[in-house]
Formats: sequence, structure tokens, C-alpha cells
Amino acid sequence: MKKFILWLPVILWMLLIFYLSHQPGAASSELSSGVTDAIIKFASSFIPSADFNLDFLEHFVRKNAHFFAYFILGVFVLNALSRGKRMTVFKAGMVLTICMLYAISDELHQYFIPGRSAEVRDVLIDSSGALTGILIFSLIKSRSKMKRMRNYCKK
Repeated sequence: MKKFILWLPVILWMLLIFYLSHQPGAASSELSSGVTDAIIKFASSFIPSADFNLDFLEHFVRKNAHFFAYFILGVFVLNALSRGKRMTVFKAGMVLTICMLYAISDELHQYFIPGRSAEVRDVLIDSSGALTGILIFSLIKSRSKMKRMRNYCKK
């Protein structure tokens, strides 16, 4: 049962990625535009005279959405696979492989959605997000263990 609970966030996150990828191009673009508009409104409150390049900003938002979605996926898969045990390079490689395969399948899925396309660049962005999540989560986890060990040795 504990294994299932650890994998539940992975499954739910993958379903969310699938849902967002299944949106037709127009709906996906509308979502990105809404996020971009919110960023511009927020930034304009600090810099009222700023002139924003809408196309660049929307592209930036879309690509960062890929990066951060797979950053979180990498963390979830790593957590599920490590189950609190020692992390090895092999396990980290398995996590990255799982995330990369899902990114590839996600892009292939988008190929069949009206107004969407499959891009190798997006797989690379997704993979780099997953790798960054794996590295940061591993670093935090190892630092936390080292801190607990130091506290235990002080007793």
C-alpha cells in the first residue's frame, strides 16, 4: 500500500500533463495567453511604463511550463523510486529515463491533437526540467540526511 501512495502523485501528475497536452492548439494557446496576461498585469504594477514583447513572453511561459511540469515529475518519480532509501546514480538514471520516455510519449500524443505538434526541442526542455528536479531533490535529501546524522552524533 505504501508503494501505491508513493506512486499516486506520479500518476496524478502524469494525468495532468496528459490532460493539458490533449487540449487542442487554440485552447492551449488561450491558457498560455491568460497566464501571460496575468504576468504582464503583475509586472505592470511594478513597472507601469514597461513595454512587453507579448510573443516572446508567451513563448517563454509555454517553454517554462514544460520545464517546471517535468521538474515536478522528476521529483515525484525520484521520491517514489527511492522510497526513503539511499539514492544511487543508477536510480537517478532510471528516474530520468522514465521522465524522458514520458516526455517522448507526450510529444507523440500531441502530434495527433488538432493545432498541436511534436517537437524534439520540447522533449529536451522536459528532460532538462526532470534532470534539474532530480539533482535538486537529491541534493536537498542528502543534505537533510547529513544534518540528521550530525545531530545524532552530537547526542
